[in-house]
Amino acid sequence: MDRIPVAVQLYSVREECEKDLHATLQAVSDMGYEGVEFAGYYGRSARELRDMLDELRLEVAGTHIGLDTLMGDELPKTIEFNKALGNEFLIVPGLPEQSRNSADAWRETADIFNRISEKVRPEGMWVGYHNHAIEFEPMDGELPWDIFFSNTVDDVVMQLDTGNALHGGGDPVPYVERYPGRALTVHLKEYSTSVDSALIGEGDMDWERMFKLCETVGGTRWYIVEQESYRYSPIECIAYCLDNLEEMGK
Repeated sequence: MDRIPVAVQLYSVREECEKDLHATLQAVSDMGYEGVEFAGYYGRSARELRDMLDELRLEVAGTHIGLDTLMGDELPKTIEFNKALGNEFLIVPGLPEQSRNSADAWRETADIFNRISEKVRPEGMWVGYHNHAIEFEPMDGELPWDIFFSNTVDDVVMQLDTGNALHGGGDPVPYVERYPGRALTVHLKEYSTSVDSALIGEGDMDWERMFKLCETVGGTRWYIVEQESYRYSPIECIAYCLDNLEEMGK
């Protein structure tokens, strides 16, 4: 298969983006990242963002947005904004308590995502869900991650966050195989039981297994680096992560 491009989740450098978005995106491009995933738009319109990305030769690998922006009267606005931005991946990075506090709540949330998917797929977009640790902590003898994805249609994207899954006590790798073709975008995050600020390649994650499945059965279109603990500046940390991925042949 073709090589999977590497993007960065801009939440990793959110304070830098707040101070000077253009300079931060320039730094990201200069490092060699091919795309960015948004987590907020820093007061810019979709057109302003698109022009900035075009200038810097960066693509959009997705956006993290609240579930409320994908429902009711908000959905058409979200679709319009992301069409102008050139983004096809609408990823929900977390849920309110009432949407995830029981197995039944997870099943009801899965139904909501199925209905959203029916509306966004004709627009050339995908809705997806991104895990933290709780999705890999057992609930009534099941993992919420399994409850949710076994009750969603195949078009709902499974955005695995490797570090968050390991933090919750789960192994993220088998899920790429369990739900084939659904890991369209994957968050690459390290996890270490001994080093809080471990960068990609420095911890307990089995990257070789993960990459192999993403590149064979996962249907993965983007690897997205996310770094949330820092032993250097955030900009330096994401640069080191990319360097380490390149050493692994990515």
